[in-house]
Amino acid sequence: MSLVVPKRVPKRPRPGRAGVAAGSPLPLAALAVAFVLIQLLFVIPGLNLNWDESVYASQVTPHIPAAYFSAPRARGIPVLLAPLTFLTSSTLALRIYLAVLSATGLSVALWVWRRLLPMPVIALAGVLFSGLWVTQLYGPQAMPNLWVALCALAAVGCFLRAAGDRGDRRALVGLCLAVAAAALLRPSDAVWLSLPMAAACLFVRRWRRPALLAVLLAGLALGGVQWIVEAYLSYGGVAARLHRSSAIEGGIGWHLAVGDQLRTLAGGPELCRPCSVPWRHRTSAIWWLATPLAAAAGVVLAGRVRRLATALLPAVCGASVAVPYLLLIDYAAPRFLLPSYALLSLPAADALAASARSVRPRLRLAATALVAALVVAQLVSQHVILDRAVRTAADGTGDYARIAADLRKHGVRPPCLITGRLATPVGYQARCASGQITGHNRNTTVAEILATARHEPVAVLVEPHHKPPAYARHWNVHRLPGLRVHHGYRVYLSPSESQKKM
Repeated sequence: MSLVVPKRVPKRPRPGRAGVAAGSPLPLAALAVAFVLIQLLFVIPGLNLNWDESVYASQVTPHIPAAYFSAPRARGIPVLLAPLTFLTSSTLALRIYLAVLSATGLSVALWVWRRLLPMPVIALAGVLFSGLWVTQLYGPQAMPNLWVALCALAAVGCFLRAAGDRGDRRALVGLCLAVAAAALLRPSDAVWLSLPMAAACLFVRRWRRPALLAVLLAGLALGGVQWIVEAYLSYGGVAARLHRSSAIEGGIGWHLAVGDQLRTLAGGPELCRPCSVPWRHRTSAIWWLATPLAAAAGVVLAGRVRRLATALLPAVCGASVAVPYLLLIDYAAPRFLLPSYALLSLPAADALAASARSVRPRLRLAATALVAALVVAQLVSQHVILDRAVRTAADGTGDYARIAADLRKHGVRPPCLITGRLATPVGYQARCASGQITGHNRNTTVAEILATARHEPVAVLVEPHHKPPAYARHWNVHRLPGLRVHHGYRVYLSPSESQKKM
């Protein structure tokens, strides 16, 4: 098997244009600025930390007790947040920091491809990916999926560069670092991402280089060593941690989740588990169904111009990293497929660009205008969904801050403990420890809760139509008014010191 990889796209100005060269970073810089502005204007305002973000941020934020860190999680996001959280716990500062960082990461990951694809194709791929509502929603959020997507873009680009040019040592270093970062963020995603590249090293004759495979494996080892060490220290080994992770995720096995993913495309739910919601706004799935077709067309067209590898490998890696989320788990979230969207955007953009170039010269302007109109229509439709998704997310995360404010009014201040449903995100907002006596996040016992209640405030959050735990039934109960999503919640508060003395 032989795949042709171009070593370099010539860096020369286009005829008749004295401005931007083919390899100029200006289009990607403009894309990064636009991506930041969209996040600042349409995503960040009013968006508090969600459940998972609270877990990650609590690990590295001083003066906030660390929430329970379950087996499936990895330490990449806390590492990413640490430089800022050591300085401030401000949610707004965190959002701005991540918005700027994600936009910079997007432009850097795409810049890796400048020697493999024409800059207009790279920029168009960046527009297609960054224009998705799910990309924009998670740009300023402390969640791993978008960062895995950027690592995937960089890793596949570096792999192709190193495969096509044995003297490109920077590409080898970039491949190792990108795969290591992906493994630090989500080890399982890094493995699925790396499988096609490892297979290419073994079965593509021109790429049978021990150094290339060694660098790929070194990246996995470098990024995964922390997860492995933690597995032995906290879970009894890798196998035990994987078993625990599988149990928390509902069991890894054959589960066709394509329909579940379709239900999340209209702006939520952010986590569809169990995914029994109806499939509304079905037109929002048109782009999702068209993307693999466009990517396949891009692969075919790239083969005709003798750069098959630059379209085929990202398409195969994109399909590989989607396998667990489409076939092996029984729930869905729109963010799960971000790495696939990022990789498939390259051959899809190549197909769109080629469709405008392949017509007769006199029709080329009209074809280009048609492609531009399709892209603009896609961006507009995604913005409509983004607006709906942001409002939903802001209402839900805003409830956590509202509950924390009510608890402070009732005397729940650090040091304190919150347990029950929503304890993790509310605990972060209230600067309290969070604990659970049941479920996958079990990290305390009734005896420990009662012992804590003797010297600091303890709050038990209880869902609507649910009874409080037996140990808290005689505690002070308060309604939690003004909630937008979590209606009917109430809190049971341990007796204060003055009440205990009476």
